[in-house]
Amino acid sequence: ALTTEVPAVWSDFIASITRSWDKLYPFSGEADYEPDPAATCAGIAAARGVEPAEVAYDQMMSENGRGLLYYPLFNYSNHNLDHLWELHQHPHTRMGLADAGAHCGTIADGGMPTFMLQFWARDRARGDQMPIEWLVHRQTRQTAEMYGLRDRGLLAPGLRADVNVIDLDGLAVELPHLVADLPTGAKRYVQRAEGYGATVCRGAVTVLDDAVHRRDSRTTDPGSPDRPSLSQVG
Repeated sequence: ALTTEVPAVWSDFIASITRSWDKLYPFSGEADYEPDPAATCAGIAAARGVEPAEVAYDQMMSENGRGLLYYPLFNYSNHNLDHLWELHQHPHTRMGLADAGAHCGTIADGGMPTFMLQFWARDRARGDQMPIEWLVHRQTRQTAEMYGLRDRGLLAPGLRADVNVIDLDGLAVELPHLVADLPTGAKRYVQRAEGYGATVCRGAVTVLDDAVHRRDSRTTDPGSPDRPSLSQVG
């Protein structure tokens, strides 16, 4: 059986992830980044009376073999995000750094700015939320000042006209999915966001109604065949 096979290449790190059934969550439907412990492979298996590996394989074989498992590598030992809420209150905490670009096939952090607004300002049900205006400030002016980019992050005369027009009720991040648009056809995870009426960068519209707005005035859905491949950029 597949569940008894041993990979030719194995490491303690890989084993710690692939056998941590109490930390692996079937990831389907809406993207839930604060799931209940009962939703782990171990929790579901206990409720069904089956082995956790069976739950994991069933999930991975769903969606025509594209089913995902979510493994929060850090900051989820208590199965909630309460401590992250506390961390965000600290005046020295900043957002926006990640190494997803070095791990394109395992991490998808591109949805973080949208998630911050959707989850912390609107959807969180298992603990305290955060004010929308504070979250916007944290991701705009506060971040810009940290990097010395004082010409942006505010709506003020003389500064860059960088604006997001959002529908807070419509904000959402979809589940990550693989696209093969890197050089040599390599794959990476992308995560589509919804709820953006427009994105204006230095006065130019770059996103219109959730679609990339091209210079030739066409709009292109981020996942469409017309979307330029990263291997062609530059």
